[in-house]
Amino acid sequence: MSETRTTPVRFPPGRYGRRRNGRTMSRPLVAAAAALVVAGGLAVTVKLYQQYGDPAYTASTVTYDIQDTSAAITFQVVKPGGEPALCQVRARARDGAEVGRAEVEVPPGEPGGDSVTLTYTLPTSGARAVVVEVQRCYPVQR
Repeated sequence: MSETRTTPVRFPPGRYGRRRNGRTMSRPLVAAAAALVVAGGLAVTVKLYQQYGDPAYTASTVTYDIQDTSAAITFQVVKPGGEPALCQVRARARDGAEVGRAEVEVPPGEPGGDSVTLTYTLPTSGARAVVVEVQRCYPVQR
């Protein structure tokens, strides 16, 4: 059998000490804390986007030629005209292991020209590479 109480439990006075009412935070304080958290998150997002996410710099592989100890890659970089860039190039073996990596400097190119085609020979070590790729390109930090 279950019992449902409609009145609050009353403890004998003085037996268990003074009961406190639960503390409640005021609504303006909660709203201000939430606004600070949102503003902080937005600031971190903007900073990380500026540092790592620049869609103006994209690279595509045109062709690559793999030898026993090196891999030549020709790739095209689309970037703002007249600006230098750095691109990360890597070679991987059949099992996915990285056998070569380099940062390639991309020259500024023609003023007003948005793309630069570049050929780079990447030295490899260990197993023979089966694929060569441009991981990402980004502006040169000054």
